[in-house]
Amino acid sequence: MISKGISTIIFDLGGVILDLDYQLTQQAFEELGTGNFQQHYTQAAQSGLFDLYETGKISTNHFVNKLLDMLPKGTTPNKVVQAWNAMIKEFPADNLELLRKLKEDYQLILLSNTNELHIDFLERKLRKHGEHLQLKDFFSHAYYSSELGMRKPHPETFQHICELHQLNVSETLFIDDTAGHIEGAQKCGLKTCHFTTGAYQLNQLFS
Repeated sequence: MISKGISTIIFDLGGVILDLDYQLTQQAFEELGTGNFQQHYTQAAQSGLFDLYETGKISTNHFVNKLLDMLPKGTTPNKVVQAWNAMIKEFPADNLELLRKLKEDYQLILLSNTNELHIDFLERKLRKHGEHLQLKDFFSHAYYSSELGMRKPHPETFQHICELHQLNVSETLFIDDTAGHIEGAQKCGLKTCHFTTGAYQLNQLFS
């Protein structure tokens, strides 16, 4: 149940609105021949290459080429992209309907640590629910770390969003599945919900 007095809800995307399975990407890269991919990338921590890509500091081509450097010769860029996108699961239809209803009563903001390849893949996934649907249709504003040039959990990321929309932090709820992101939001005074039960349980949060 959302507490009274909330006027704005800031949503994380992966792990909240749809599920991610990081192991699927780890397995896909290891099958391509990277060795232990988990030492480079997990939900909790990632190496510099991934941070640079998630904050838009390097291009998609540069990112893919760097990953190709970790793989056996002959691996195609398309295989790298498929492995990178493997973690992204489907949008639960109930969550899309929930967002439509919530948007009638709240200002909804999407704030996601993500990148160009994943955004493109997510949008294609979403079109399974409607040919012309876009993520921005479900929110008043949508922000991606690769476009912002900053990412969660850094407090300045939350501060930037709050200042941009003149948000009253006491009336703003941030929902995320990662503890570190919750801590970053709390440093800015936002009300928070550490949501860990998976995207298919999101409706229960608002029942």
